[in-house]
Amino acid sequence: MNTQNLVEKPYIEFPDHTQLPESDGTFVKNFQEHPQGILLTDSITPVLQNIHPDGQYCIGQDSGIYWRMVDPPEAGAEAPDWFYVGNVPPTLGGAIRRSYVLWRESIPPLIAIEFVSGNGSEERDKTPWQGKFWVYETVIRPAFYAIYEVKLARVEVYHFIENRYQLATPNQRGHYPIEPLGVELGIWQGQYQNLDLPWLRWWDREGNLLPTGNERAAQEQLRADKAELQLQQEKENLKQEKERSQKLEDRLRELGIDPNNLS
Repeated sequence: MNTQNLVEKPYIEFPDHTQLPESDGTFVKNFQEHPQGILLTDSITPVLQNIHPDGQYCIGQDSGIYWRMVDPPEAGAEAPDWFYVGNVPPTLGGAIRRSYVLWRESIPPLIAIEFVSGNGSEERDKTPWQGKFWVYETVIRPAFYAIYEVKLARVEVYHFIENRYQLATPNQRGHYPIEPLGVELGIWQGQYQNLDLPWLRWWDREGNLLPTGNERAAQEQLRADKAELQLQQEKENLKQEKERSQKLEDRLRELGIDPNNLS
């Protein structure tokens, strides 16, 4: 981006999300990015609903975060592939958010995630005023910044500590704890939708994979099937026990013994 062509706009009152462009005209770069964002949102939703029973949080997927007012306006925005902000309303004035405008908000995102489609240099660019890494670290300042590289089956997580990003160290499971959410972020190899890839996913503190809605439904169905099987087995055992008891009573009667008066 050539910063020489950007002009600071002397607004008396900076615009809100309804007055700013919601798109810069670009499109998702590959067929994996859209399901990856859905996978992250779907699996962590129960956690966020537990943290925010009032529903006061929002998730952005390839949505703009406006951090500087320039001309054109979209040049002053970054659009993380996925980000989460807690303790903010999911809508504004009854309208769906078009973007997240920092000069209108009090809370920065807790985590922003970029999906690498090239060699990762764009996501690690620390060039002042234009590099993604610089903008996240210096202005937007999410507590966690993750760079996910599907081709390399890896994720880097940076933690904002003492006014700068520090590269986080994975735990013994190879995951990165996101303590404010009580979850871990890492790579899971498997099939989601119709793609078998190293997906970026969440785990709980004990290392249990957070399931998607479909996976939760499948788990519930499996538990229901097991319970039904156990019930059928118990019924069959009871039937067999009654049959054995009846045969014993019949044999006693053949011997002239009343099975109801054995004292």
